[in-house]
Amino acid sequence: MAQTTFDLDDVKRRMQGALQSFKGDLASLRSGRASANMLDPIQVEAYGARQPLAQLATVSVPEARLLSVQVWDRSMVGPVEKAIRESDLGLNPQTEGQVLRIRIPELNEQRRKEMVKVAHKYAEESKIAVRHVRRDAIDIIKKVEKDGAFTKDDVTRQSDLVQKATDQHISEIDQALATKEKEILSV
Repeated sequence: MAQTTFDLDDVKRRMQGALQSFKGDLASLRSGRASANMLDPIQVEAYGARQPLAQLATVSVPEARLLSVQVWDRSMVGPVEKAIRESDLGLNPQTEGQVLRIRIPELNEQRRKEMVKVAHKYAEESKIAVRHVRRDAIDIIKKVEKDGAFTKDDVTRQSDLVQKATDQHISEIDQALATKEKEILSV
């Protein structure tokens, strides 16, 4: 039977991955100005599968309140436009051949609150991912103990280290959320 091993660095790396994913999601939320990252979370039904918009088009920011999406394949203009319209970003693209122009409207109070709710949803998903990593790590620690490689003290020590890493990453998620919420709500 193969010996199970526990690697705290791998646990921290996986938790860091959840944090980086969350920060990428936050970057996609707009705070009043156009940003090419705004469209990153959009998935387009293309060629029989869901694909990120970045694999089908080039996004540029010609003006502070305008996004330009250059779709590479003419047959994908419709699906790209539909995916942008149906996203929770509240955007309405205008089609000009293979180019979609998206005017970024001013954020009103109601829209700002909706954006904050989306940010909180992203934060909760990231916290859940970090907790899943913690659960997996604790399961591995228990398995290593069962194999006889860890004593009770080792299990307690390693479990405490995993919990500290979890607390640190959840704290970083909360800090990033608070910063983004302040940025969204500032007029």
